[in-house]
Amino acid sequence: MQDTVARAVEAVLREDRGRLLAALMARFRDFQLAEDALQDAAASALVHWGRTGPPHSPQGWLLKVAGTKAIDRLRRMRREGDKAAAAAVLSGDEAEEDPEMIPDHGLRLIFTCCHPALDPKSRVALTLRTLGGLSTAQIARAFLDAEPTMGQRLSRAKAKIAAAGIPFKLPEAEDLPDRLNSVLTVVYLIFNAGYTAGPAQDRDLCDEAIWLARMLCTLQPAQAEVEGCLALLLLTHARRAARIRDGETVALADQDRSLWDQPMLDEGLATLDTALARRAPGPFQIKAAIAACQAQQPPNWPQIAALYAGLYRYEPTPIIRLNQSVAQAEAGHLPAALTALDGLAEALADYQPYHAARAEYLARAGRTADALAAYATAITHAASPADAAFLTRRRDRLRS
Repeated sequence: MQDTVARAVEAVLREDRGRLLAALMARFRDFQLAEDALQDAAASALVHWGRTGPPHSPQGWLLKVAGTKAIDRLRRMRREGDKAAAAAVLSGDEAEEDPEMIPDHGLRLIFTCCHPALDPKSRVALTLRTLGGLSTAQIARAFLDAEPTMGQRLSRAKAKIAAAGIPFKLPEAEDLPDRLNSVLTVVYLIFNAGYTAGPAQDRDLCDEAIWLARMLCTLQPAQAEVEGCLALLLLTHARRAARIRDGETVALADQDRSLWDQPMLDEGLATLDTALARRAPGPFQIKAAIAACQAQQPPNWPQIAALYAGLYRYEPTPIIRLNQSVAQAEAGHLPAALTALDGLAEALADYQPYHAARAEYLARAGRTADALAAYATAITHAASPADAAFLTRRRDRLRS
C-alpha cells in the first residue's frame, strides 16, 4: 500500500510540480519557502493518503496543505526572531487558493527561473530543479559537478532572485521576444546536456527538455519560435536509438534509419510546418528546418548550407560557420569548405567537431598526412568515449 501511495505522490509531483510551485510562489513570493512547503506537503501526503487513499483532487490537496505548511514556517520564523521577513510575506499573503482551481502561474515561474540576472548555468539548474523536479544530486551528475557545489549554486540563484527583487511576473510586451528566447535557450541547453551525456544518466535530460518545450507550447500557444524549439528537439531525439552502436558514435550517413522513432519524427515535422506557417521566422525554426533536411534520404545538403547561412544572421558564431562548411563539403564544394575551415582554426582550436570535420575533408581531398594529424587532435579533444572510439576507427581506417 505504501509503495502505491509513494508512486501516486511521485506521479502528481512529476506532472504538476511546476504548477504547484508557481501557485505557491505567486502567493508567498519566496522560492525557498515554496519549495520547502511543497516538500512538507508531499511528506504529509505519504502519511495521510496511506490511511485514507488519494483524495479526489491530489493537486488541490497538496496546494492547500503546502499553503498551510508555508504559513506555519513563517510563524516559526517570526517567533525565532526573523520578524521582518515573516511579516513582509504574511502581510502580503493572499486569500487561500481554491484547491479545485489551481491557477496556472507556470509561465511566470519559467521566466523567473530563466531571468537574465542569473548566469546561464544557474538558469538551467534552477529550471531543472523547480520545473523538472530533479534532485540536486541528479542535476550535479548531469553537469559533472559535486553535489555540494550544485547545491550552493541553486541556493545562490534563489537568494539572488530574492535580493535583486526579481519580480514573479511575465515580461512586458516589448521585452517578451528577448526573454522568451532566453527561456528557449535554457531548454535547448538542457537538451544538449542530455544529448552529449548519452544514455548513462538516471534521468534523461533530453526527455526533460522535450517536456519543458511541450509545457511552453501549452502556456504560450501560437508562438512560432516555441513550436520551432519543440520541433528541433523532437527531430533530433527521434534519431537517438541509432546514434551509438557498440559504444561508438555513428555518423548520420551510417545510421540505421529503421531505428529512428518515426512517430516522433512525424510529430517534429508537423510541429515545424505549424511554426513555419505563422511566418514569424527565428533561429529555432531554422535549426529545426536543418534537422528536417538531415532526416531526408539523402540529406538535402545544399538546402542545409543555405539554412546555416540564414542562421548565421541570428547567431554569428564560428560554430555556425563550421556547420555551414560541413554542409558545403557534403554538397560537393570541398575546396571552398576546406578554405572556410582553415579560417576557423584559431577560433575553434579546442573544439573537437572542428578537428573531426577537418580530418574527414582533408582525407577526402587526398591530404592523408594532414588528415591523420587532424584526427589525432580531434581524439585528444573528444567529448565522450563514444566520440573517441568513432574518431580512432576513422583514423585507423585511413592509415591502413
